[in-house]
Amino acid sequence: MRIEGVLPPIPTPFSGGGIDEVAMRSNVDRWMETRVSGVVVLGSNGEAPLLDDSESDTVLAAARSGVPSERLCIAGIGRESTVATARAARRAAHLGADAVLVRTPSFFKPLLTADAFVCHYMAVADASPVPVLLYNFTALTGVMLAVDVVSKLASHPNIVGMKESGSDLKYISALVDRTPDDFVVMAGSAPVFYPSLLVGAGGGILALASVVPDLCVDLYELARTGRHAEARVLQRQLTPLAGLVTSVYGIPGLKAAVSCLGFHGGEPRSPLQPVPPEGVDAIRAALEQLGIESQHTAGVS
Repeated sequence: MRIEGVLPPIPTPFSGGGIDEVAMRSNVDRWMETRVSGVVVLGSNGEAPLLDDSESDTVLAAARSGVPSERLCIAGIGRESTVATARAARRAAHLGADAVLVRTPSFFKPLLTADAFVCHYMAVADASPVPVLLYNFTALTGVMLAVDVVSKLASHPNIVGMKESGSDLKYISALVDRTPDDFVVMAGSAPVFYPSLLVGAGGGILALASVVPDLCVDLYELARTGRHAEARVLQRQLTPLAGLVTSVYGIPGLKAAVSCLGFHGGEPRSPLQPVPPEGVDAIRAALEQLGIESQHTAGVS
């Protein structure tokens, strides 16, 4: 299995307080009509920390049913304890995940030393029936996987790569330089997707790819084929929308954006709050700047 290209970390649709499995399958069917390499479910953008284990299993099963075998279905399984993470990895594999994305524990920040992270991830990788991707998202967790830690973890045969959601190109470059050639670093920040590819990232797991998947694939292919002038132009065009669905409005913004395009986005789960009307207007304007006509659908102002 090779992890590369563009994968959207897809949002989780809710209905009546629970998981809307029909909406999830419908959304996945639409993403499978694009050129993405697969999908990531139960990531940060899937509101995974707000779901219980049963709901997480339901989301993964619904998504996996719509992802053909030649494309990837990667499941986020991050938990605070090593034992719970290992259990989640086994459940995800049983439900058909091709790989698991393991967010760093973060609650006991002062005690999460380099050794603690190494022990945690090594144990999870030993227990997981499918390959493991590390997941570093310092802006949300407040902790960071040091390059030395990643380098050590990359020696484990079942740890195949990492998603880095930050925009520090020096850090991304160091990750690439200090890990084996078959260890993939996936960019998680769309505003620096093109430069991340230039320093060796193997692709991207990008919230923006849930909204404009083919444009993100276009950027990936332009960079990989050396068409750098075109890639720079497209990166500049995509960055405003990328900011709106990540740093500005976050998950509620992502859900509003996909709803504008006719997906079943719906509202985020409380305590997250929907995007205000002016935010929806800004998202619509950014879509229009890309030549994409938005729709007025239920749940979007």
